[in-house]
Amino acid sequence: MGRFIGYVALALTAGACHASPPPPAPTKGPELYGAGLFSTGAWDFFLAFSPDQTSILHCRANDTFETYDLFETHRAASGRWSAPVKPRFATQGSNADPHISPDGQTVFFISNRPLSGRATDPVRPTFDIWFAERQGDGTWGEAQRLAAPFNLATVDHWSPMVAANGNLYFGGERPGGRGGSDLWVVRRENGTYLEPENLGEAINTEGHEVEPWIAPDESYLIFSALQRVDSVGSYDLYVSRRVGHTWERARPLRALNTPAREFNQSVTPDGKWLYFSSTRPYQGPLGERFDDPRDERAVVGIGDGKRGDIYRVAMSELGLPPLSK
Repeated sequence: MGRFIGYVALALTAGACHASPPPPAPTKGPELYGAGLFSTGAWDFFLAFSPDQTSILHCRANDTFETYDLFETHRAASGRWSAPVKPRFATQGSNADPHISPDGQTVFFISNRPLSGRATDPVRPTFDIWFAERQGDGTWGEAQRLAAPFNLATVDHWSPMVAANGNLYFGGERPGGRGGSDLWVVRRENGTYLEPENLGEAINTEGHEVEPWIAPDESYLIFSALQRVDSVGSYDLYVSRRVGHTWERARPLRALNTPAREFNQSVTPDGKWLYFSSTRPYQGPLGERFDDPRDERAVVGIGDGKRGDIYRVAMSELGLPPLSK
């Protein structure tokens, strides 16, 4: 997300060679999504869908991308989306990178809130992994911080994402990494979490691998990264498939990456759409408006290249299959 790297602009050449061919180019390309609600001209990033896709958690940052708010909105039977509100677990400190578990019962996210729980105490200098559980009335409960081995007190953590078997993936600059931020997994075996495991050289490099999105069956991984030798922008998107127990070497999604930022990606629970945030300049149509009642102030600044807007592309255009059930 850039909390540790800021607005760094890179001019690196994409030149890494891989044995596997790159994913096919989209035939239509990404489309702007959610004008007036999810794309507003502010710093909009990340969409996390409930399993039935009737509620979405999404994020918005301040203009300097230093503080983050997390909101929830619901889609009524009429198709209208409700006004965004902060869920119970996201009212203290900065909160971002939400991922809803495949069963819809837990949300994982990052926060720099004070560990004391007192709103009057200062926020922490680093982001930890937290979670909240779905309550009987359908709302989210209070935030709870993950215990060891997940969090280290002096280390930032990014984009916690859980697979259907309970394995939890995240990004972070932990000891034992390959350089910069790496992607890690904490495996769950017989109800017990093991120590964090680096995803290895097929995924991680001396650059910064930051935000993982893992398929529920762990068949493929999409992540954002920067300062890799094959980067073309300040953040780029990458994909890797798992063959047996081995990850293939990660490949950039070249058809989506631009000299701007592409990051904070997620895939819908049905596996049909990839959503991401991008700072690319955009002058095309806004598409369907999601603000109801319509407010033209809610779309000022979309596509100006100064902040992130939300885009989506069909997974079939990227050569990735729908998720297995």
